Amino acid sequence: MRISRSVRRADLKAVGEVRRALRELMRHRCRTEATDVAELLITELVTNALVHTDRGAEVSASLTAARLRVEVRDHAARRPRPYVPTADDGTHGRGLVLVEALADDWGVDALALGAGKVVWFELDGRHEAPYAAGPA
Repeated sequence: MRISRSVRRADLKAVGEVRRALRELMRHRCRTEATDVAELLITELVTNALVHTDRGAEVSASLTAARLRVEVRDHAARRPRPYVPTADDGTHGRGLVLVEALADDWGVDALALGAGKVVWFELDGRHEAPYAAGPA
């Protein structure tokens, strides 16, 4: 099962649409806790792509029995780095720290020169929570 969406530059309304599409993808196959984590992480990655780059993003998610993989492709070559924000940063700067803490795996893959990068995360069903089929 898979979703794919294009998000236009600075279209922060699209973040909610992407989140809802992911929720629908996971609805019948995943526990609520896994869906909540996935929604939070996709929100962070898409928001980062829209706020920190000057073009839109391509978002895709694929779901198998054992794994969810979400990819957010943008057109900026600059690699994101998690950092621990200070108290003065308000609510900004925590996105990649959350991804690092909550995803089973994540990373950044550079694309061909000038083509940008893909920031991705995976949630793995073998760690008890994300994809247990049947009752929770």
